[in-house]
Amino acid sequence: MNVTLSLPLRKSLLALAIGTAAQAAQAATADAASGQTQEETLVVQATPASGFISGGDALVPAYLDGQVAYGGRLGMLGEQKAMDVPFNVIGYTSKLIEDQQAKTVADVVSNDAGVQTVQGYGNFAETYRIRGFNLAGDDMLFGGLPGVLPRQVVDTQMIDRVEDFKGANALLNGAASSGVGGMINLEPKHAQETPVTRVGVDYGTRSQVGGTLDVGRRFGDDNQFGARMNLVHREGEAATEDDKRRTTLASLGLDYRGDRLRTSLDVGYQKKTFHGATTGLNISGVDFIPEVPDPRKSFTQKWAYSNIENEFGMARAEYDLTDAWTAYGAYGAQHAHEEGLYSTPKLLNKEGDATVGRLDTNRIMDTSSGMGGVRGRFDTGFVSHDVNVGYSANIKRDKTAWRMAGSPSRTNIYDNGDVPKPANTIYGGNYSDPLTTSRTRTQGWLFSDTLGVLDDSLLFTAAARYQKVWVRNYSNATGAETTSSRYTEDRWMPTFGIVYKPVESVSLYANHTEALQPGSVAPRGAANQFEATGIAHSKQNEVGIKTDFGRLGGTLALFEIKKPNAIQDSVTNYYALDGEQRNRGIELNVFGEPVFGLRLNGSATWIDAEMTKTANGVNQGNKPVGVASFYGVIGAEYDIKPIDGLTATARVNHTGSQYANAANTKKLDGYTTLDLGVRYRMALNQAQNELVWRLGVDNVTDEKYWSSVEDNGSYIFQGEPRTLKVSMSYDF
Repeated sequence: MNVTLSLPLRKSLLALAIGTAAQAAQAATADAASGQTQEETLVVQATPASGFISGGDALVPAYLDGQVAYGGRLGMLGEQKAMDVPFNVIGYTSKLIEDQQAKTVADVVSNDAGVQTVQGYGNFAETYRIRGFNLAGDDMLFGGLPGVLPRQVVDTQMIDRVEDFKGANALLNGAASSGVGGMINLEPKHAQETPVTRVGVDYGTRSQVGGTLDVGRRFGDDNQFGARMNLVHREGEAATEDDKRRTTLASLGLDYRGDRLRTSLDVGYQKKTFHGATTGLNISGVDFIPEVPDPRKSFTQKWAYSNIENEFGMARAEYDLTDAWTAYGAYGAQHAHEEGLYSTPKLLNKEGDATVGRLDTNRIMDTSSGMGGVRGRFDTGFVSHDVNVGYSANIKRDKTAWRMAGSPSRTNIYDNGDVPKPANTIYGGNYSDPLTTSRTRTQGWLFSDTLGVLDDSLLFTAAARYQKVWVRNYSNATGAETTSSRYTEDRWMPTFGIVYKPVESVSLYANHTEALQPGSVAPRGAANQFEATGIAHSKQNEVGIKTDFGRLGGTLALFEIKKPNAIQDSVTNYYALDGEQRNRGIELNVFGEPVFGLRLNGSATWIDAEMTKTANGVNQGNKPVGVASFYGVIGAEYDIKPIDGLTATARVNHTGSQYANAANTKKLDGYTTLDLGVRYRMALNQAQNELVWRLGVDNVTDEKYWSSVEDNGSYIFQGEPRTLKVSMSYDF
């Protein structure tokens, strides 16, 4: 399906959004003139009039001051409170996003030690590791649907929730993703009961300047209609010299809340541009880790760039057939176009000499996904049943063409100079009109039943998903199918979970779940480069305890995940699923307000990762690439009295050392960074119009470090230097 929006349609969307903003601003002015006041809303949620409904689309209520939600969307099972399910899930709200001045999803998930951010393979994409396993940024969910969000980097302006689910999740989300260790779901902003008209400006080192607009209103006799519009434009030079970036985003969320019917429609447009930004450093040709260059000076050429443009949309509906049974459905689609000229230095020696290559990419992706089903509740004697029967599917088509230089130029990562663009000499496909290079289709049925006894203090979940995965690859030169890399597999995947609440504030839980998904794509340079590696079947076991004492909550979990691992053979240079990676670990999350005015949000993850099956026993027992043994994050906020509205913030992030090759002969040092900030909220008049100032400094000590390494060990990525962030928002 091609969901490309024409230029007139884009203009119409922007005109509609601007018109909505103007109408809302006019309404806000009228309210102020009539003496009406707006109450401050700390809990960020978009719920139906009846409040939170477990398993529906209503968001889990935010915890205390509204930065954290103890729960989130579990795919087709809908939004669930964490205390009621045998899975590990936590949500971060738009209030946290605003208070931390988080610009992208990576900025938000850095609050969770179980989720690490890694840069894309030779590009600017944000990818993630959850419990030590890769999650491609393209595979994140939007309202529970895969393949709908903008590619590679997602701006936070349109997001109400960023929800982290940790663990194998094919039962809940299907086989549409790479998320063996977990999943990230984003929920769009919808109108609240309290009207919102918020404008903002922001500045970041060196000259990143942006403006935002957020307008939301409810209409109708019972406020049954809602509209929420968000706009953002930001551009300028980032903290690294010659790293120029631009973001444009427009989103519109409409919803209806009736007695039995609830619907929503979310559409958006995003364009991200990167020019001269640092990608990674190729260390595949050396046997050491180099000294870290000055992070304020880019070792990438100024002529390198990436333009990523996306149009996307999603429609959802729920209808209460009876008081106990609800039918639900959702459909979403996205059209993405990425065009870039990428240049990643390849290191030659310890003095920093490197070659500069060139790879031009023209990539067009069309994806669509949907789900539908029915859920309900009934009793059989003293046993309650929450059942869910549903179907979901995801379709993706990828068209890619590329060209590259065969004779690279020379540079030095410590003293980078301007290098002329090398001439392209190698071509793959029709660059001006790429042919289809791959198609993927996943589909399956979900059946689940949660049985409750002892007034639902003991809950047992038995579920299964019949999943079918279909992968086809095609020649980008001829369009012909490459039959050696076609895969089709189907399987029943069981999930079992149990929750026991000895008291209302404590939940003990355990689960066994499995995942079935397309394997990773062979990297550039492999004999089967850009081809999917087949279909991976993973398994997870987990036990843990969750607590919610009203002012303080948290989770302690122990897990084991086994996943087939792709390896590039040193002789044949073929990239295939020839190994297995086993990750065991302990996760701890604590959040809340133990003392009035002091808020904490901390987490730690210990991982014992091992390569348990390797090709011909090579590297057997070694640590996987890029997985540290320990990650820790501790964040705190303190309200400074007697100055009402003044808050100081701090966060410490620690990542342990991590190996940069499968042989475990190259290792990145561990690092610790400190972020500090302050914000001040002030009411300007009797109408309670609020002005909020925020100032933050990330990496206060200006730590120089290699932050991460991609899964194959070829590329390492540099951490950000000290960065200043300043913003102001005004609520009319």
